[in-house]
Amino acid sequence: MLAIVFPGQGSQSVGMCAQMAEKFPDVKKRFDEASQIVGTDLWNIAQNNPDDFINRTEYTQPILLTACYATFEVFQNICNKKADFFAGHSLGEYTALLAAGAMSFSEAVKLVHIRGKLMQEAVPFGTGAMAAIIGLNNHDVAEVCSNAGNEVFPANFNAPGQVVIGGKREQVENAVKIAKEKGAKRAVLLPVSVPSHTPLIRSAAAQFSLHLDKIDWKPLSAPVIFNVDCEKHSDRYGIEAALGKQLYSPVLWRECITKLADDGVSKAIEIGAGKVLSGLIKRIDPRVNSFSFDNPEQIEALQKFLSQ
Repeated sequence: MLAIVFPGQGSQSVGMCAQMAEKFPDVKKRFDEASQIVGTDLWNIAQNNPDDFINRTEYTQPILLTACYATFEVFQNICNKKADFFAGHSLGEYTALLAAGAMSFSEAVKLVHIRGKLMQEAVPFGTGAMAAIIGLNNHDVAEVCSNAGNEVFPANFNAPGQVVIGGKREQVENAVKIAKEKGAKRAVLLPVSVPSHTPLIRSAAAQFSLHLDKIDWKPLSAPVIFNVDCEKHSDRYGIEAALGKQLYSPVLWRECITKLADDGVSKAIEIGAGKVLSGLIKRIDPRVNSFSFDNPEQIEALQKFLSQ
């Protein structure tokens, strides 16, 4: 069985999708469409990054969703292979729902643009941060956070020995120092502007729920495994509840991949931006073989991976 997975914030990079758009013009057309919806030239931000806008969450989110979905459309056209499951890491969950047919492209772009704005308003630009802690177990990371302050929290449980924390910038920076002293192999700040999946974002959830409720939700073409509880939700109430809670709750990515493996998934393809998730999957569960696709030069290898 095949799962398609989509990355979240932190996977964006300047120049992303350039080669894909050169070979497949419909990729650029998707960016043009998204730019009209948002009212900003997202392709220019993705390629040239004026004023570091690619890392401002209100732009990062629609850029990543567009890049990943446009690449997914390329995948569909060249491989003619249907997914048995979808999943996405944080923001990637919205791309997963879009790919599964739960909403239209315009609805998805509007939704993540609003999501980014509300998250940024909850924690003003420059006051929040996130960091990856490598080489400590979950308990040690929780201890690091509690020692660093009362506004820094575990946010993403990504893989064994890899946890992302988020909170007030000074406290996250303090936690990075403490983690290194505690023996972390690496502890680094991430290129994001808000502390997603922490209680600091909770104030955005009530407003965001109003926008979720405006979506004309459609039946899913395949199940989506959700970050907050690793369950499948298919009705509008379950989907909206899971997405709302996801704003301020940790991403249980390790458990999501284990759930996919338990459900019979043996192959996972990460689509759209980098290879962070495929690397994590290799560490999480040996039952799942993974491949990342974000460049036309990978097409032959992708088709070989699918045929094996």
